[in-house]
Amino acid sequence: MEPVERDKQVEPLELFFDLVFVFALTQVTARLADDPSWGGLLRGLFVLAGIWWTWGAYAWLTNEVDSRQRGVRLAMLASMTAMLVAALAIPGAFEGDALLFGSAYLLVRVLHIALFAAGSDDVDVRQATRALAPTALLAPVLVVGAGALDGAAQLGVWALALGIDFIGGGLRGIEGWKLSPGHFAERHGLIIIIALGESIVAIGVGASELELTVRVVLAATLGMIVAAALWWTYFDDAGERIEHQLRSLRGRARNTMARDAYSFLHLPMVAGIVLLALGVKKTLGDVDDPLELVPAVALCCGTALYFLSQVAFRWRCSDRGYGQRLVAAGACTALTPLATEISALVALGALAVVCAALVAYETRAVLPGRVRGQSPDTSLADG
Repeated sequence: MEPVERDKQVEPLELFFDLVFVFALTQVTARLADDPSWGGLLRGLFVLAGIWWTWGAYAWLTNEVDSRQRGVRLAMLASMTAMLVAALAIPGAFEGDALLFGSAYLLVRVLHIALFAAGSDDVDVRQATRALAPTALLAPVLVVGAGALDGAAQLGVWALALGIDFIGGGLRGIEGWKLSPGHFAERHGLIIIIALGESIVAIGVGASELELTVRVVLAATLGMIVAAALWWTYFDDAGERIEHQLRSLRGRARNTMARDAYSFLHLPMVAGIVLLALGVKKTLGDVDDPLELVPAVALCCGTALYFLSQVAFRWRCSDRGYGQRLVAAGACTALTPLATEISALVALGALAVVCAALVAYETRAVLPGRVRGQSPDTSLADG
């Protein structure tokens, strides 16, 4: 007999938990803006990867446990508190606050494993938790240890910790989860909105610190156009097809697709949004001068990374096509050297034109075909 499909809804506690993640993203963007060098970029992205993996771990957790239970609520609120402390320490996560960040980060991860073990009565889930626990706990322990180091050694330990986390998630802990596809897809869609919201906050905060000249207002408007295009391209009609594809699978196949498409491939999407926020913030700082190389890479290649990650995400879910997004990613990347030679405002305007053109093409060339009754594969192949 076919098992009854669960249809779990996103719960208020999950949205409340995400507020701490919003602050963490803001802190990552601030850290990147304070040190717009290649080393600063690498350190900022390392922190982002660690924060993302933590959020993803809790997305799997709340997919399994009932957050209405008092014990689960209290543990989640404790995790939020620890996550807030870690977020506060992000600006100094490789410097004076490294030990504080690592300790708070470790506590968040310990509470996650404890919640998984205590919050579910399912034997398979408990076994999956035991399989995942060694790598899930070793990685943050290494981050704590990295606080005693500096320079290349510190970065090396961070890289090792992240590698253990991601490889451990890829090789262990897949069997046993009872994934609710609708809930999981909605959680990740909401986190994309949250990340885009943080980019808009970065634009607003950056503009509020400046005299609101015509050029500054124009730059803020162009940044909003790019953010809106990123939102538009994510929330098209592919979401329903992808969720349907996930529902059609069972057991390990479903969990593996969810892990690959959401836990892994949404990270570069979020990274692209954060990099875009950095680029726009630097553009607002001096609209008349060319961008330095790292902010130019963040602005243009961050947007390209977002589009490329979207294509990879959809291909992993057997949603083919989207050649136009590959073209747009190439065009965004090609703007990078230009952004170091022309005014930042003009470079941002060119990026906005590419993004708006992509949305216009997909709206006119792809969506009408589906309305006329073409199959998804046919209409996507045209792209």
